[in-house]
Amino acid sequence: MSLIDLEKARDAFAQATDGTVGIEEEFAILDPQTLDLVPRFEELNDSAGESDLDLAASISSELILSEIEIRSGAGRDVGDALARQAAMRRSLFALAASEGVELGSTGTHPWADYREQLNVQSDHYRRVVDGLQYVARRNNTFSLHVHVGIRDADRAVRVCDRLRSLLPTLLALSANSIFFEGLDSGLASVRTQSFTKSFPRCGVPDAYGSWANYRDYLELLLSTGSIEEDTQVWWSVRPHLAFGTVEVRICDAQSTVEESNALSELIVACVLQCARDDDDGRPIFEPPARLIEENLWRAIRFGAEGELIDLERGICVPARAAFEGLLEWTAPVRSELGVEPEFPSMNGAQRQSAALAEGMSIADVYASTVAQTQQTFGADEPASPTEVSTP
Repeated sequence: MSLIDLEKARDAFAQATDGTVGIEEEFAILDPQTLDLVPRFEELNDSAGESDLDLAASISSELILSEIEIRSGAGRDVGDALARQAAMRRSLFALAASEGVELGSTGTHPWADYREQLNVQSDHYRRVVDGLQYVARRNNTFSLHVHVGIRDADRAVRVCDRLRSLLPTLLALSANSIFFEGLDSGLASVRTQSFTKSFPRCGVPDAYGSWANYRDYLELLLSTGSIEEDTQVWWSVRPHLAFGTVEVRICDAQSTVEESNALSELIVACVLQCARDDDDGRPIFEPPARLIEENLWRAIRFGAEGELIDLERGICVPARAAFEGLLEWTAPVRSELGVEPEFPSMNGAQRQSAALAEGMSIADVYASTVAQTQQTFGADEPASPTEVSTP
């Protein structure tokens, strides 16, 4: 029996309001002395249920017991969603401290062995692990997801189509995972290589053009037993059938509040600018997925320091110039939202690489990053993350 009701999904978009926002942030649960991953999700979740019902409602599990997610719920706009998330962050970090653990926020844990991780025993994650086996067990990654309400299912699909070519730019900006299995991976976002390039139905989606075409795709997957749930379609941007949102899933988890908030604001602006362009009948640029994937690889490998291909002009441009292009393009919507996202001169991957080049060990780089996360997320006081300092 299918777990997806496609008629109800279309109704969710019919009832959606443009510009509502939900934010999801995933954190590593750490031993405060060793900074190893520890499987303490159930204890944190149970403790929240006993002491803080608002936080308990915000908490969600992920694949492994050493990971915890908090969700803002549906904010009326990005400012409201960020305010909700700020309260949840403070509560979660206070709870973690009371339970004797710390929380980290990078796209990967630097040295964790996936073979030592315990999986969450929910029906959903049992289906994921049973279906994907090694691919699922290997996935110990952490990300930032942003949902934006978009009215009308056809419109939501077209907005996803417009967002496809922007995914590499957002990834390059957010790259924050250079370490994997105890090594410097040489990648700016090894999380994306480990998760997005390994899971099926993941990465850059096709352009579907309409709800009918997207529905045909889902019905084929259902009828052939390829999926049981809509959330088994892990595209980096997707219509979320339960929430009536467009969900952008490309970004690494961020190590500071400043960066997580700025990315959330920029993503919301991109989604709403795409919706406006669609409403205004502006031509849509639909390069084939293989060309967008070429840019995605550049973002994975080089992040903000590299170049991306301007696919409309057929030339390479600095990733930072592509960021500036997003800011210029979204200026009308950002003005209405009252947001001006500010990013540091170096993102997480750049800061970690610079610290490593200066002679810091991987353990010390991670300790410094966790300290930044504890400071900025726990107090929700943005700090300027210009460098990684010796702890």
